Amino acid sequence: MNSRCDCSNSGERLLNPILYNILSQMDKGGPSQDTFHHSSAPHRCNCEVRRTVCLVRPSEVCKEASAVLVKTVHFMRNLPAFKQLPPGDQYALLKSSWAPLFILGVAQEHVDFDVTDVPADSMLKKILLNRQESPETEREQPTMAGVSKLRGCLKKFWTLDLSPKEYAYLKGTTIFNPDVPELQAGLFVEGLQQEAQHALSEVVQLLHPGHQERFARILLTASMLQGITPSLITELFFRPVIGQANLLELLADMLFCRNP
Repeated sequence: MNSRCDCSNSGERLLNPILYNILSQMDKGGPSQDTFHHSSAPHRCNCEVRRTVCLVRPSEVCKEASAVLVKTVHFMRNLPAFKQLPPGDQYALLKSSWAPLFILGVAQEHVDFDVTDVPADSMLKKILLNRQESPETEREQPTMAGVSKLRGCLKKFWTLDLSPKEYAYLKGTTIFNPDVPELQAGLFVEGLQQEAQHALSEVVQLLHPGHQERFARILLTASMLQGITPSLITELFFRPVIGQANLLELLADMLFCRNP
């Protein structure tokens, strides 16, 4: 496997040298007298960590992703134990779990997608627009590194080929996370997570007798969910749909039926 960095090739660069150095100088606080001499600054690696990407088929994929997200919120709202929690705990658990639950939904529904590099002119527009906003509103753009991590996680779930019951109980272990800060009913949530894990273990043994390692593999794969940021999910799948709106607030409206 060739691990050589190819970002120095002209065809792989996201920005041309002049544009790259202008933006680099802007990041340092302003242009200098050498701003327009692209040889004055060394080339920086623009590999997966820096490559910003977008969906190839945004209208189709965003529609599928939105359907998964709606199902995710409905799943949470229809859990009797979840509805017994104080509203503040429900919101806290929603905030901490909506992204991993969405990824599980994408895996379960086998939503596939392709990405491509953001065109240089589009990237420049986003950067310039972000600079006109306050630092609090600047958004992290999806990168190839983040998408690769997401894809790797999805492939592992597809390899496991979980049943609907396995997905349901795994979602339960994800929702009821007692480590979320400032839960009023933390002990109750911990008990619910233990129940979900026990139920998952039982259904795995029932459906896959003789595969004692499967339960551990499922939990190990699920641990990868925490490495995928909600901002990646939001910007990649939902920003083209919701515009400037706050996705978490929209999810809370759905969860608490504020907009019936």
